[in-house]
Amino acid sequence: MKVCVQGLWHLGSVTAACIASLGNKVVGLDFDKNIIQELAKGNAPIFEPGLNDLIQLGLNNNNLKFTDRIIDAVSDIDLLWITYDTPVDEEDVANVEFVISQIEMTLPHLPVGTTVLVSSQMPVGSVRRLEAIASKNYPDKNLGFASMPENLRLGKSIDIFLHPDRIVVGVRKDRDRMIIHNLLSPITSRIEWMRVESAEMTKHAINAFLAISVTFANELASICESVGADAREVERGLKSEIRIGPKAYLSPGAAFAGGTLARDISYLTKISKGFELKSLLLNAVKFSNDEHKNWTKRKIELCCSSLSECSIAIWGLTYKPGTNTLRRSMAVELCEWLIMQGASINVHDPVVKDLPESWSGKVNVFDNEVEALKGAQILVLSTEWPIYKEIDPDRMAEVTNNLIIIDANHFLSQIAKDSRFQYFTVGVPA
Repeated sequence: MKVCVQGLWHLGSVTAACIASLGNKVVGLDFDKNIIQELAKGNAPIFEPGLNDLIQLGLNNNNLKFTDRIIDAVSDIDLLWITYDTPVDEEDVANVEFVISQIEMTLPHLPVGTTVLVSSQMPVGSVRRLEAIASKNYPDKNLGFASMPENLRLGKSIDIFLHPDRIVVGVRKDRDRMIIHNLLSPITSRIEWMRVESAEMTKHAINAFLAISVTFANELASICESVGADAREVERGLKSEIRIGPKAYLSPGAAFAGGTLARDISYLTKISKGFELKSLLLNAVKFSNDEHKNWTKRKIELCCSSLSECSIAIWGLTYKPGTNTLRRSMAVELCEWLIMQGASINVHDPVVKDLPESWSGKVNVFDNEVEALKGAQILVLSTEWPIYKEIDPDRMAEVTNNLIIIDANHFLSQIAKDSRFQYFTVGVPA
């Protein structure tokens, strides 16, 4: 099958490489020439384990190529796959108009009967809007539109794409269903077919449910800390309840970050407001999560009365392990706050080497995680890179005395009860 994948940041580069690895002829389209030039060399625009190798494989066997020219990308395709990572601002508001405008540039060049599959993170109703644009401006093209909400996770994207639990797809026409089925059948036989709006809504619902679960667990954890309960023991009690189950998203820890969950909460609250519905629970999620972001700050202030005289080490800067992006990272937000407080800051991350320019002269970066502890009174475990779990506590104790460890997610469990350190984690009384 001939496929054009449009939008080549994380979602798009993973999608293009994976689909090409299944034997399809894939052209990646993006209007950023720098991204195209790097992808043509086998370099993805964002770090994802195994992605560069998979791109290079596609290039080598001629199943994959990249271009910024629409005509070269879509002249004889069967399917256009929209995979922009929808930009989100600091207030969790998505720039949907950017994605729509990019698609509008491509529509007039599509062959008659092309199926347009939308995986970009956009609000329910976006596909219907694209259908209206195509029907008004290009009625003779007989384009078909479908929705397949993305389900990737940074650091595990290739495995999740090629071995999904299931795939949700919303379609209008049998023709589009057949084309998408043929494309996805080598990946899974479990496709949840539904109407387009239901597929769009499913993505919002999943992320909203996860966001509600996280905020519930963290609000509960704060109460546990105050009354002497252990939130992880309470979690065990919840998950052993048959009506809840062992896979429930109820672990106490850090606030959610990155913009993905918050974006869908924002979508749903805006849609509710537009229909004059009172979504009180959804409206409360952002406020609860924003408040919980202060948990680490409160612990730092508890342990250090004068931050301008305090030295703090931070392990991990990226949004999550398995990626190199700093976008919407909690560690970055924490560093910005500590800089404003005048604290001395040492940082280590196994992937990030270039810090924001505004940090120059204010943040010390170390190539070795233990070296970053020298002189520090407090260690904040921010990003859960596996290498931090392997560090010998004896090495840590050698370079610093009476170290206070703030580890929201209880990741460094191997040193939680080490008497040489004072250890704070969400949901456990100090």
